[in-house]
Amino acid sequence: MTVPEQRRSPDAALALRGLVKQFEAKVAVAGIDLDVPAGSFFGLLGPNGAGKTTTLSMAVGLLRPDLGQARILGYDVWADPIAAKSRIGVLPDGVRLFDRLTGTELLAYQGLLRGMDPTVVDRRSVELMDVLQLGAGNRTLVVDYSAGMKKKIGLACALLHAPRLLVLDEPFEAVDPVSAALIRGILQRYVTGGGTVVFSSHVMTVVERLCSHVAIMADGRIRVRGTLDEVRGDRSLEDVFVEVVGGRTATGSELSWL
Repeated sequence: MTVPEQRRSPDAALALRGLVKQFEAKVAVAGIDLDVPAGSFFGLLGPNGAGKTTTLSMAVGLLRPDLGQARILGYDVWADPIAAKSRIGVLPDGVRLFDRLTGTELLAYQGLLRGMDPTVVDRRSVELMDVLQLGAGNRTLVVDYSAGMKKKIGLACALLHAPRLLVLDEPFEAVDPVSAALIRGILQRYVTGGGTVVFSSHVMTVVERLCSHVAIMADGRIRVRGTLDEVRGDRSLEDVFVEVVGGRTATGSELSWL
């Protein structure tokens, strides 16, 4: 499959142009152009090492690109970082939280960092802790949260200031099925209300259930992008993914000793 030429969209919630990142001899991202339409649920797919996390980190201002530009709702992430970052909520993969605080204290700290009205922060924190089933009055420190609970408090921090764009790196990893269903419902409601979600995932069923648009990465490049129906055609997304990234299956002669 080849990547169709993508024209610059004036309505893009996230626009990436020529992003490049190299770590010593390894080219992690090799010149990415990508538009994420406003109001879309956008899935970024790829095998381990494809460059997804590096791309998203550059897109939100956590990692400076060697070349290229990222714009969030029209604002350049590196030339105008305050304007750009005030409009996004981010859940990085493996995020380090201030985990000697309770969930409510962490949200209060997040709100103060963003200059929010403390009364607004208090009200939203109670709602987020309740809806995400973390317990509004829970005095447990974040360091004692399970992996799934840490994902949920990280999502709460990303949602607190009501951003118009959410960028989530593996939001469903280590999350139990009940919590995953809860998070899906929250994100679907967020998009229905006019927000935009970009998330990376390895779980094809989740992507097919949620996403309106997808892009598949391999070796630091976008290999395929478009609406979900355009990308998968009359096949499953998993079959398309395996074909695009060059996957393989074991033949009868391999592992014959098992």
